[in-house]
Amino acid sequence: MNILIFGPNGSGKGTQGTLAKDKYGLDHIESGAIFRKHIGGGTELGMKAKEYINRGELVPDDITIPMVLDVLQGSKNGWLLDGFPRSLVQAEKLWEALQKDGVALDYVIEIKLPREIAKARIMGRRLCENNPNHPNNVGIPAITPDGDKCRVCGGALSSRQDDQDEGAIDQRHNIYYDEKTGTMAAVNFYKNKKDGGYKFIELDGEKGITEIKEYLMSQLA
Repeated sequence: MNILIFGPNGSGKGTQGTLAKDKYGLDHIESGAIFRKHIGGGTELGMKAKEYINRGELVPDDITIPMVLDVLQGSKNGWLLDGFPRSLVQAEKLWEALQKDGVALDYVIEIKLPREIAKARIMGRRLCENNPNHPNNVGIPAITPDGDKCRVCGGALSSRQDDQDEGAIDQRHNIYYDEKTGTMAAVNFYKNKKDGGYKFIELDGEKGITEIKEYLMSQLA
């Protein structure tokens, strides 16, 4: 089982993605982890990527996509791909590469959430020291933490510095909500593909976690 998941920062993508991953015992493949694996392993692609990262530049697609495919092809359990593609060009090239290598895509999941709501959720979320996917958010009554403790396990909570930086949040969301060349363009590429052979699932990110979970589980075979 192979799944591609989209959702803006603050949409609960980590929480819902974990549910899908656990249902099928999938490998969670996240774009940042792919870079770290190749750079840490000293691969040729990793060294090329590191040169761009050290200069503060985006890693070109002709380096990024082979790195992603290498990790996908090495998965023996199936995968949940998170954080890639982030642009229309990446979406097109990833699809071409999957088709060329005969890698099946079974589900594409999109969590829809208005931009301002996503921003408020980012600024209100708190991360558990034991499991960052435990839902804790000071701005959402259903998942308000127990003081400074995780509502799930009681672990200590903290907030990411960039979660409190409105400029950084806006910059990330500018990329995601861009329907011409950004991540939303990538989402629409997969949404509008008629012959993809996969099921496209839309989730309403404004609903409660449990309601979203139940709908997602009903849509997954």
